[in-house]
Amino acid sequence: MGGTNGKGSVVAFVGAVLGAAGLRVGTMPKPHLVSYRERIAIGGVALSPERFSAAIARVLPVVDRVSGALGPPTEFEVLTAAAFLELATAQVDLALVEVGMGGRLDATNAADLGVAAITNVQHDHEAHLGPTLARIGAEKAPIIKRGNLAVTGASGRGLRPILDRCAAFDVPLRRAGPRQPYGAVVRELSWEGTLVDAWTPVGRVPGLRLGLLGAHQAANAGVALALLDALAQRFGIEVDEATLRRGMASARWPGRMEPLDHPRFGRVLLDGAHNPAGAAALAETLAALERRGMPLVLGAMRGKDVGALLRALAPLRPRMVFTSVDDPRAHAPVELLRAWGRIGHGGETVEDPVRALERATALRRGDEPVVVAGSLYLVGALRGVLTGDTEST
Repeated sequence: MGGTNGKGSVVAFVGAVLGAAGLRVGTMPKPHLVSYRERIAIGGVALSPERFSAAIARVLPVVDRVSGALGPPTEFEVLTAAAFLELATAQVDLALVEVGMGGRLDATNAADLGVAAITNVQHDHEAHLGPTLARIGAEKAPIIKRGNLAVTGASGRGLRPILDRCAAFDVPLRRAGPRQPYGAVVRELSWEGTLVDAWTPVGRVPGLRLGLLGAHQAANAGVALALLDALAQRFGIEVDEATLRRGMASARWPGRMEPLDHPRFGRVLLDGAHNPAGAAALAETLAALERRGMPLVLGAMRGKDVGALLRALAPLRPRMVFTSVDDPRAHAPVELLRAWGRIGHGGETVEDPVRALERATALRRGDEPVVVAGSLYLVGALRGVLTGDTEST
């Protein structure tokens, strides 16, 4: 599963539906929010500390041999190998594997699981993937292999490399989106989730309840429907409409447009919107919920297009509180404030994320939520505070 945005949401939808159908599904979510153990999950549950440690220990002898011959593997490569081995040992019915970045050179591309999906192609990680959508799409397309079935919700210039790859390898491609065989449009948006009217080649699925919040989830639901259809063809996994509805409604994806109610901080909306497209989706959803001018805690990592991210959020007129996680790759809050000032808006800085959340809570008017966005590292840190799960394993 590749793509700039929406990978985790599509995995959440498909995993929930397959779980509702009685299948044991393994996933490799990334990045983690609170614990590295989240990177290997079965049935939506992260491995226990003991099982995770054992999974890593099993691949360390191979790491030593590889290091001697080829140089040390990256942390992500080691984790990917451990996850593959653990899910194989656990004999899951199906594995849903997310690409870390790009696709062509990603460690997960060593596996061929029979069905390849690319949610979309947007600007992100340009320093590694290239400055244009065509270049970025060309980095993502190689997860499609000869003999696969393929799925995409991509459009525009990023779509071309995917079409070319499928044509070169004679791979059938299912497309999702407006005027495509699979898709969905929002009917209703609320804090409880998203109601869409969906369609597939065999008919319409009106009033489909999604467990994930956001106007952008309609596009992700369309990709999920196409992926479920491809899995049915490849592996004979059939899902009836009742199971589909139950699964889509039960989907959860922590830290992505996730509302949490806390006795001290009130309602906090966590969203790991860390690129311009993600920020635009957050802004669209909050506008649809008629929420503007609310406090927004934001941190960002270097290498991101911070200016474009901030411009996407500007129409909301948020009261910004800039902060940073304890990571040398994080932008200093004063840098973010300076970039925000160039857009013509005021804000303030608070170095510590928890104190930034406290400050944003003090700025709240009435029942408006506090939003936390810009970096999954920031979202993970504050989610741990809000839920009480602060494990650092």
